[in-house]
Amino acid sequence: MIFFQVTSEKEVQAAFAKVQAEYGRLDALVNCAGIAYAFKLYSIQKKKHVDFEKIRQTIDVNVLGTFNVIRHGVALMGEHEKDANGQRGVVINTASVAAFDGQTGQSAYSASKGAIVGMTLPLARDFAGDGIRFNTIAPGLMDTPLLSSLPEKVKTFLAQLIPNPSRLGHPHEYGALVQHIIENQYLNGETIRFDGGLRMPA
Repeated sequence: MIFFQVTSEKEVQAAFAKVQAEYGRLDALVNCAGIAYAFKLYSIQKKKHVDFEKIRQTIDVNVLGTFNVIRHGVALMGEHEKDANGQRGVVINTASVAAFDGQTGQSAYSASKGAIVGMTLPLARDFAGDGIRFNTIAPGLMDTPLLSSLPEKVKTFLAQLIPNPSRLGHPHEYGALVQHIIENQYLNGETIRFDGGLRMPA
């Protein structure tokens, strides 16, 4: 397993150099790195601004980090020949339902995930001639370490918000969708909501 900071030019370059050295090619790239802070930009009651670094970090990791990994990833994909269907590979980015149904305190996070959704189609168009597809998954409430640390009654409440099935999503289900996108070469330029029909209330 290779660990690197998505915002670091040198670390991302080194990571893909290691992929090339060990595997000789890159066929699929999945961007999952992300951070989230909950805050209002300004508290009128307290007359206090949010620390601007929280906004900057959110955009740096979630948006610029994604761009950084993509630019080096497609360079490596471009090193091998197209397959019989004219394909070289696929990039799968991770947004969030917050891109569409942002909650209180999620302005920066929602903006960053909205950017992921917004870049999907133009990237698919940019690299269509190169045989590289781009798709985005927008997960809802997933049973990740972040949510698993919540009290059980909170997780039960969140699960009740999801129409069907009324539970948190499982990581292996996300993985199954990733696999399908990789294997289905007709999927391109699309953002797929992955949320059990969830539409977050205000």
